[in-house]
Amino acid sequence: MILGDLLDTPVRGPADERLGYVVDVRLVLDGPLVGPLAAPRLHGLLVSPRTGTSFLGYERTGVRSPALVARWLRWRHRGTFLVHWQDVAAVEPGAVRLRDGYRQISPDLPGRPSQRPDLHPAT
Repeated sequence: MILGDLLDTPVRGPADERLGYVVDVRLVLDGPLVGPLAAPRLHGLLVSPRTGTSFLGYERTGVRSPALVARWLRWRHRGTFLVHWQDVAAVEPGAVRLRDGYRQISPDLPGRPSQRPDLHPAT
């Protein structure tokens, strides 16, 4: 699978409800050593309920300027959540399907002050 193929893919819940679109992926470097670094592993998907467009890096660095762009992107991506990769039941042509009991997790990166409370398990 090419990770870029996941971007802008619709995400469906266990009851086939529309949850949003994949806007980014989260990788962790905890695999076996490949040269000086550990191999990357797909940790999860960022799902935006409103748009399939990117955050343009604003969620990663705490960049707040230009302020108008930062504010617009925060508004556009409100409600975005992280879904762990193990909560993905299937990647099909045209849809990512989540398993029963998946969790919606805050998309904030570790080490950054949380900008919103954790989300709760899907019901």
